[in-house]
Amino acid sequence: MADFSKPGSLYGAVDLGARKQALEAQARREAAGPQAAAASVVDVTEETFTSDVIDKSMTLPVVLDLWSPRSPGSVQLSPVLEKVVGDLGGKAVLAKVNVDASPQIAQALRVQAVPTVLAIFQGQAVTGFQQVLPEQEVRRWLDELMGAVEQFYQANPDARPAEAGEPAEQEEQSGPPTDPDMAAAEQAIDRGDFDAAIEAYQRLLARAPGNEDAKMGLAGVALLKRTSEADPADVQRRAQEDPADLDAQLLAADFEMMSGAIDQAFERVIAVVKRTSGDERDKARRHLLGLFEALPAEDPSLAKARRALASALF
Repeated sequence: MADFSKPGSLYGAVDLGARKQALEAQARREAAGPQAAAASVVDVTEETFTSDVIDKSMTLPVVLDLWSPRSPGSVQLSPVLEKVVGDLGGKAVLAKVNVDASPQIAQALRVQAVPTVLAIFQGQAVTGFQQVLPEQEVRRWLDELMGAVEQFYQANPDARPAEAGEPAEQEEQSGPPTDPDMAAAEQAIDRGDFDAAIEAYQRLLARAPGNEDAKMGLAGVALLKRTSEADPADVQRRAQEDPADLDAQLLAADFEMMSGAIDQAFERVIAVVKRTSGDERDKARRHLLGLFEALPAEDPSLAKARRALASALF
């Protein structure tokens, strides 16, 4: 079950467009192989939280592992986190908090269960999960985070630390200028004006119908708008109590997308397609196609979900 109570992304919700950069980041990580230098791992206490987490997050993403030695899940997940963060070769920091020894940190972050993992960047919690995930899923989550961080720096080059960024990355930044409508959309998202962002993306698509970034951006803003006024806890409760509540199921899938549980969101809507008919089935199908638009065409989750949708329909 996805944790709907998580904070959002660098722009207020999980930046699904960053999955494009995430796929590239994964390719770079795999090319680096096991010889990549290990990232820093630090044990954090209430006294060192500001310096070891908040301050460090101003230049590097910090993966915060809130764990307990009493939790079998923590014992299982922590070594996986150390491995996958270590594979980044110092591009992120793993900060470990024993919630038994530092309960005030857990209380401040409203941690309800362990293990809980949060990503801290620029002093804010931007995404996370609250469950034991297999290594492959942890790697995917971390690649999405690193892709979002890189996207943030591309949009805000002045914020990039002087020592960060390899020559290849710097060359990318000196590429073609950002389309004015794309820039207008990003600025509108920053200030929470989703309607203006939608209009900007639509203008861009009217000029360039094949622009994948604009398609993903438009779908992502629609997702933000649908969830912006919904109570995630209420949506989760309604979806659990009444599987026939179509609106609750679709909103629950939206929140799962926002939390990074992409496959889970797709599976939820496909299950709705299977058990409905007529207008309800068509509404669920169209909702799922809208979620598909929020991801890059090469995203591995799409092929699997498209096959499952075809099976459900035919």
